[in-house]
Amino acid sequence: MNHWVFPCHEPLIAAKIEAMESPSVKYPLGSLSHIEPRTFGEPGNRTFHLAIESGLAVATVWLEKEQLFQLGLGLQDALSALSAEDRDKPSGPVDPEWSGSELSLDFKVGQMSLEYGHESNSFRLMAFEVQTEDSEVSSGDTSSISFWITSAQAAKVSEESLRICAAGRPRCFLCGLPIDPDGHVCPRSNGHTVFESG
Repeated sequence: MNHWVFPCHEPLIAAKIEAMESPSVKYPLGSLSHIEPRTFGEPGNRTFHLAIESGLAVATVWLEKEQLFQLGLGLQDALSALSAEDRDKPSGPVDPEWSGSELSLDFKVGQMSLEYGHESNSFRLMAFEVQTEDSEVSSGDTSSISFWITSAQAAKVSEESLRICAAGRPRCFLCGLPIDPDGHVCPRSNGHTVFESG
């Protein structure tokens, strides 16, 4: 099984790791009936999350823009790496939907990981709540989930994630930083030039 990790607070390069043992999660949601990347707010002040449903379980998993971008890119790369035979193979559910009682989760992601199951031609994602040094919540009280999505769901999540991320603020052609609606003082020009948005 192929495994990728998306950490937080450091460059989010999708590192492919072979034969890595999966960490345990608090809520294994099984196969999803719905997953959708969403964003709210104006460019420069947007929030991002995944809306997830499985049986009676719903989860809102908040991400940084860079995390959502890396997830979309990681899924895109994983799908493009599949052989033609695997692409044509139907995805089968590995685990059933959440069969427990009603569950509602809402947390910010600290780390995500992605695995590909060759036999089922589907993807398993795991999301772990962010932990900060000054947090009063112990590691046992933090949320973590895992869930399976089909290759078709993975393609939709990837496409929508990348579309959402591309719809943000335009980038400065000199320094690469985003340009705010009220302009941008470019550090490459030593602050002497203000570029207007649009």
